[in-house]
Amino acid sequence: MTGLEILQSVQYVTAKGKRFAVINADDWEALIEWLETLEDQQIARQAFNELKMANGNREQAGWLRWDDIKVV
Repeated sequence: MTGLEILQSVQYVTAKGKRFAVINADDWEALIEWLETLEDQQIARQAFNELKMANGNREQAGWLRWDDIKVV
């Protein structure tokens, strides 16, 4: 199910004068996963744009060397 389909599947409930959106828990988890994927894609695009602006120089683009990364 796409993010749009999940959003279109929302049902509305009114309780005590307030309107609530209700969504299936599995659909909610799928929506969160879809949004996280979009966020990851945006981060990757930004990183590659920064690399392009640095003419392919990873250090100048702010990328760390793998050997310099320490596990905490």
